[in-house]
This record gives sequence, C-alpha cells and structure tokens, in this order.
Amino acid sequence: MEARDAAEKPVGTGTGRVEKLSSPEDPRSPEKTGKILTEFLRFYEDQYGVALFNSMRHEIEGTGLPQAQLLWRKVPLEERIIFSGNLFQYQEDNKKWRNRFSLVPHNYGLVLYENKVAYERQIPPRAVINSAGYKILTSLDQYLELVGNSLPGTTPKSGSAPILKCPTQFPLILWHPSARHYYFCMMTEAEQDKWQAVLQDCVRHCNNGIPEDSKVEGPAFTDAIRMYRQSKELYGTWEMLCGNEVQILSNLVMEELGPELKAELIPRLKGKPQERQRQWIQISDAVYRMVYEQAKARFEAVLSKLQLARPAMEAVIRTDMDQIITSKEHLASKIRASILPKAEVCVRNHVQPYIPSILEALMVPTSQGFTEVRDVFFKEVTDMNLNVINEGGIDKLGEYMEKLSQLAYHPLKMHSCYEKMEPLRLDGLQQRFDVSSMSVFKQRAQIHMREQMDNAVYTFETLLHQELGKGPTKEELCKSIQRILERVLKKYDYDSSTVRKRFFREALLQITIPFLLKKLAPTCKSELSRFQELIFEDFARFILVENTYEEVVLQTVMKDILQAVKEAAVQRKHNLYRDSVVMHNSDPNLHLLAEGVPIDWGEEYGDSGAGGGDPGAQEAAPLSEKRRRAKQVVSVVQDEDAGLPFEAAPEPPSPSSPDSVTELRGLLTRDLQAESPPLAGPLLNGAPVQESPQPGLAPEATSPPASPLRQLPSEKLVGLEPPKPSDQETGEQVSSPGSRPPIHTTTEDSAGVQTEF
Repeated sequence: MEARDAAEKPVGTGTGRVEKLSSPEDPRSPEKTGKILTEFLRFYEDQYGVALFNSMRHEIEGTGLPQAQLLWRKVPLEERIIFSGNLFQYQEDNKKWRNRFSLVPHNYGLVLYENKVAYERQIPPRAVINSAGYKILTSLDQYLELVGNSLPGTTPKSGSAPILKCPTQFPLILWHPSARHYYFCMMTEAEQDKWQAVLQDCVRHCNNGIPEDSKVEGPAFTDAIRMYRQSKELYGTWEMLCGNEVQILSNLVMEELGPELKAELIPRLKGKPQERQRQWIQISDAVYRMVYEQAKARFEAVLSKLQLARPAMEAVIRTDMDQIITSKEHLASKIRASILPKAEVCVRNHVQPYIPSILEALMVPTSQGFTEVRDVFFKEVTDMNLNVINEGGIDKLGEYMEKLSQLAYHPLKMHSCYEKMEPLRLDGLQQRFDVSSMSVFKQRAQIHMREQMDNAVYTFETLLHQELGKGPTKEELCKSIQRILERVLKKYDYDSSTVRKRFFREALLQITIPFLLKKLAPTCKSELSRFQELIFEDFARFILVENTYEEVVLQTVMKDILQAVKEAAVQRKHNLYRDSVVMHNSDPNLHLLAEGVPIDWGEEYGDSGAGGGDPGAQEAAPLSEKRRRAKQVVSVVQDEDAGLPFEAAPEPPSPSSPDSVTELRGLLTRDLQAESPPLAGPLLNGAPVQESPQPGLAPEATSPPASPLRQLPSEKLVGLEPPKPSDQETGEQVSSPGSRPPIHTTTEDSAGVQTEF
C-alpha cells in the first residue's frame, strides 16, 4: 500500500474526534503546503543553475582537497546486517506490548517483523523505520517533557497516569517533532545500552541522507533551504536539516505549518490531557505524511524538469565559461566595493574575537574522538595479532579479519569514539551565534570518525592481503602485521589531521556566516537589487546576486578562520599536521591494490578456505554453494552472552497488559531452538538474509578471544603500546578516495506497511 493511501485514511482513537480534525478533506493544510513548496522550489530552480556552473568550473580548474593516504572501500556494508534481535514494541491500536524480531540492514532502516518465522518466510515486515530527524530517549520522563513542551497546555496533573506506561525500567523511545513516535522496552540496562548504540547509528546515518557524490543536486538543495529560511529571517543552524531531500522538505513545511495547526486545532481537542496529547501526536503524524507525499510529488516533478534542461545548460556553460567567470568577478567586485567596509567592521567587532574560543570548543572533543579511533584500531589489530600467535596462525586469520573488516560499523566498539563528541558545547557563544543545537556538528564529526576508521581498516586489509600472497610463516606473518599496522597508523595520522582541519573550517563557517548575514542584512540587503542589472540575461541562470553577496561575506571572515586553524595545527596537543607537511612518493602503487576484487576473508582464509589451502578448489565450488555462503550473513554486532539468541520459534502470546513484567521477562529469556531454513530471495532493500548454522558445522565464534597478553613472554610484549601520532613529515604517497554511495532508506505508513522515504 502506498503512503498516499494510508495518509488518506483517518487516524482514529475510538472517539471520532481525530478523524474529523485530521481529515484530508479540509483544504487548508494542502493549500498552505502547496504555497510553501512553490516558494521553495523557486529557490531550488535558481540554485540549480548556480550549482551546475560551480561544479563544472571546479572540474575544469581542478582545485581540490589534499589527496588522501588511506584507501576507500567502495561498498562498505554490502551483504551485511548490522544487528538483529528481539524487541518489545508498544502497539498503539490495542495498547499492548508485542515481541518483534528486529534487524538493521546495510541501509540502517530498522525493520520490524512479526517474529523470526515471518522473516524467514519472507513475509513483509510490519514496519521499516527511517530514523532521520528522530531523537533516542531512554526514559519516560524525557519523553513526557518533550511531549509537554511540544503541546503547551496539555501537561497532566501531578500523580495522574502518563500517556504511556512501560513494563520495565529500560525503555527506548524514538521521538520526532512531527512524525509518529515509536516505543520499545528491554529487560536489562545492558540490552538498553546495546540497542541505544545501534539506534543512534541509525539516526546518525539517516540524518546524513543527501549523498556527497551529488555535486549539483545536493548543493543546490541545501543552498535553497538556507536561502528560503533566510527569506523568512531564520538564520543560524537548523536541527531538522536531516534525511533525504523529501524528508527535509517535509520538515521545512512542518516548521511553518505546525504552529498554525496547533493554534487552530488544540482548542478543539477534548478529553483528559493524556488523551489530547495522544490525539495531537496522531494528527501531526497524519499531516506529516500528507505533506511528505505532496512534497515528494512536487520535488520529483521539478527535479525531472531540471534534469531535462541540464544538457542545454551545460552546453551554454562550456561555450561561455570564460565570459560567465568574468561577469561573476565583475559583479563580485562591485558588491565588494559596496559592502566590504561594513562587513570587515562587523567581522572585527563581532566575530574575530570569538573564533579562537569556538575553535577550541570544537577541537578538544573532536581530537579526543579521532585519537580514540586510532587507539581502538590499534587495539583490535594488536589483539588479532596476539590471537594469531596463540591460535594457529593463518587458519584463524580469516575469522579474525572478517570481524575486523566491519569494525567501523560496530556500534558498540565505536561507541567510545562517538561519545567523545557528547561534551561539545559553545556555552554562551551558542546563543550569541544563534546555534539552535550542536547535534549537527557532533554527528558530522562522528561520521568522519567512522569513515576514517573504515579507511584505516580497509588499507590494513589490502596491504595484509598482499603480504599473504608471499606465503609467510606464522612468525613472519605476525611481524608483517605489526609492520603494516605502523604503516597504516602513519597514514591515518595524516588523513585524520586533514579531515579534522576541513571539519573545523566548515563548522566555523556554518556558525559565523549566518550570524554575519543577519547582522549585515538591515544595511546591505536593500542595496543588492541594484546589482541585478550587471548580469547578462544569458548568464542569469548561473550567476545570482544573493549567492555572490554571500561569497563576498564569506571571504571577509575566511582569512581569520584559516589563520586560526593554522595556528592550532602548531599545538601538539591536538595532533594536527602543519599545512606545510606533504606526504609523497612512498606507495606509488598502493591505490592499484584497491581496484581488484573485494577481499572475502571467510571465503579465502576461513574454515572453508584455509582448511583446504587450495584456491583452485575454492574457485571450482558450485555456484549454488557460493550463493548459499553469500546468504550466511552474520550480524556485525554479535550477542556475546547468549549461545543462539535469535533462533526462530512460534511467537509466544503477547503480555496481557503493559504491566506484565514477569511475562515479558519470560518471553525475552525463552530459549529458542528451532533451525532456520534457507531463503530463496534477498532481504528488504537488498540486504541478504541471515541463515542459521548448518548441522554438523561449528558455529562461527561471536568475537575474537580476549586479548591473551598474559600468555606471551615479556619479549613478545615489546612495542605493543600504540605509537603516538607525529606531526613530522613521513614521505608517504597520496591516494584519492571516492565518495560515499547514495543512501536510500525506507519507513512505514500509518497502516504498518512499508513505504519508501
């Protein structure tokens, strides 16, 4: 069922009031939505031509970022499931808690099945949740506070029953300012922590939904969002700039539509405060879904029109590139002459004194996080090396490398890195510069950490795989692993320094530019219209006065930002390389190693591969056998405490009431033993289905054994401390990374049916 069909269905509570209030027959919301979309899409069409010109100019002039040292994995999570397990979910229709088999595939959409059997039989899931824009709450008090703040005047009296009762002390609630809320609970604090880390990864990934390899559509969209909000005198960072384009556009409409709906509908809600809160959440979700469908149709239509016009626009740009650049520079010089004195005074008085404080606030947690990434990577590789020494060398290597290859996508192992960003605060500066939330900066830094961890792991894998071709003995292999580790750490130090400095520059611009534009608007915006006549009509699609004005403002503060970051690089406490340090000429052929077939450690060096020791026999394996092995995808996150935690069995009956704690405990701890049959088709969104171990085969170890440091003689412990980062030149060769693959995620409609978001 399409989301449009679900949105047209009334969302009822049994009283009949919500059906009337949220009926799509009321034309006011669609008309208002259409007006907002029309206005925004006008900005988007304007920005599309500018972004296309900028992209083509960048390609021709070839000015790019410093090349990376570490290799980049093209498909990090192909045929992977991040996590799977059982959750108790609150069903709002019957107000009961139900056991759900849940998994997180490679696209980070939380998939909820009726039970494990439904998953194995390829029965469609009950829900596929895209968590972009959601907050993860771990207590009912947090949730009730957010609900009360979002709906003034409906706070229940002290001692009255809350809107939701959780049967345990360990809830996890997904809260969204406009869309439906999701309620889960666990039996233990450890399970709550594990699922919180997994869901935080989902939120972080889905929030970063506009692909970076979109060199035209992406920048055009984000610039149009900024320009539209500035036209409404909304400056500063925006917390709901998260998800894909249609989700962001829906959030934009709801930002404007939501207050009007509240003013009109809240007085008409009847009943107890809890019932009014429940009604409003359902109404808001129904409106959000209608807005989403309308935004999707309008945005796709405009994007299709622009893509059809793109070849003609590109032809004009190629033919007249020099004239367009000359015209833009002439316009910029005129704007600069007019506004530069005012801008420089504003920068000197209101921005420049605060740049060092903002930078220091950003650098401390970010540098700690990247150092933690380095330490975690070092520890995992060192533990693997020690296990190879103690447990038979290459025979176990495939098993360990299979786990190491997914280190960057292990929410629990990466948690210590991510949590370093949590103390990030600007204190009083946050209000001064109108930064509504620091979450956008935290999540961006955390995504950089994950990317750098995966780059380091993949580079290590590639170099080790090359070394294994020489047929080393166990002792030679261990020495090679240590040597490759040190080599990769040098590359990581350089790349992480480059990434952090770029992150600091971008964050400082995101914080200061909106503040400057707001300060300058009263005296400068009114003068911009007179510059329009300087643009030739043929070039009007590629040069905009507003964009050129912003570039001039950016240039006034950019030199101070660059100088501040450069000075910070000299401070050794942040482990940043100086700008003068260039790595070159050590690995001229390293990037060629990444062009081959992706390494399958389980296939080549696992029990099935290493045991036989005959690569030719592996290649001769029947196609059906290869497909069977491809389906045996094990979750990146393993349950290390239970033997076979999620084996299928018929779902036990649901607890009769939300307070049945004893019954819930029995359900969650029940030993499920049934064997899972193989599936004929792929899992939703292309992630392969996980199979149970075949009879007679030893189950795969859930994690590498604990670090056997005590088992080694003292001479083998020499050099096991992680070498510290250095800012000295190392003479390493550079290799270009690719860009992230596009992200496609899904969600569910109000009837519990999958819908693409």
